[in-house]
Amino acid sequence: MEAEQSSLAGKLLIAMPDMGDPRFARSVVYMCAHSDEGGMGLIVNKPQHDVHFSDLMEQLGINRQPGVRDIRVHFGGPVDAARGFVLHSNDYTSEAGSLHVDDHICMTATLDVLEDIAQGSGPDSSMLALGYAGWGPGQLEREIRENGWLTCDPRDDIIFGRANEHKWTAALKVLGIDPVLLSATAGRA
Repeated sequence: MEAEQSSLAGKLLIAMPDMGDPRFARSVVYMCAHSDEGGMGLIVNKPQHDVHFSDLMEQLGINRQPGVRDIRVHFGGPVDAARGFVLHSNDYTSEAGSLHVDDHICMTATLDVLEDIAQGSGPDSSMLALGYAGWGPGQLEREIRENGWLTCDPRDDIIFGRANEHKWTAALKVLGIDPVLLSATAGRA
């Protein structure tokens, strides 16, 4: 009988090299929620090259103060792709409600966080994702057992850093794994 897996909320999922779903190839996913009922996470290393924060603010009718930093918009996952989610440092909490994933990171899915970021009064660190990655009951656990994902503790530079092309390798290195030596197949003892 297998031991019950603890929650993966607040952890990073790292896609294995042979990930079958191209939407998740070389993905790093920050897990926002995980329970017996399933899981929800945001891909943190796949920027949307054709969607810009300033354009989104304009579409939403949010005025952006001059000099306010531009945050990168990411593909958060294939579910509910038109909905925005902001992962951010815990120095900010939305009045409408933020999910405190762990002691350092929160997720907010309400417009007020975008308004505050556009005004320069939002969180110190943040990233915006459109859509999310979702798993049904037992699905993620099965994918992990089938060698689809590795898990590791998060690091701010991986979640909030701008070097998206290096995040997958950096996450593997957290585990002490050289990506060049990582096999796409696993064995069982």
